[in-house]
Amino acid sequence: MAMTVHVDVVSAEEQIFSGLAEVVVVPGEMGELGIYPRHTALMTRIKPGAVRIKRPDQEREELIYVSGGMLEVQPSVVTILADTAIRGADLDEARALEAKQAAEEAIKNRTSDIDYAAAQAELAEAIAQLRAIQQVRKHTH
Repeated sequence: MAMTVHVDVVSAEEQIFSGLAEVVVVPGEMGELGIYPRHTALMTRIKPGAVRIKRPDQEREELIYVSGGMLEVQPSVVTILADTAIRGADLDEARALEAKQAAEEAIKNRTSDIDYAAAQAELAEAIAQLRAIQQVRKHTH
């Protein structure tokens, strides 16, 4: 039997995932982090992107989109506290594209009432969601 680590992914709204994993890949602030069982203790911020969880009983990785938050790693437990977390299968491509276009318009039109920094953050989040959707498609085909 493969070595595993317990993983919890939670947002303000709900617990998205709780179970065992062989490896967890998280979009850290400075790049992707691969977390294996008995990883050294770590706490860091995460950026918008896809969390990939390789469960011991499944061949395909489970994908969860997170909009940012915190990652805490202990030797036997990985906790992801996400601002927003959405299962990969539940992502809405049309809504993400609309959000991306709205943010791009706000950035182009600096006279709008939307704060430029907020528009940039919304654009980054929409792009991260679209990348997560592409990863889900790649894993299901």
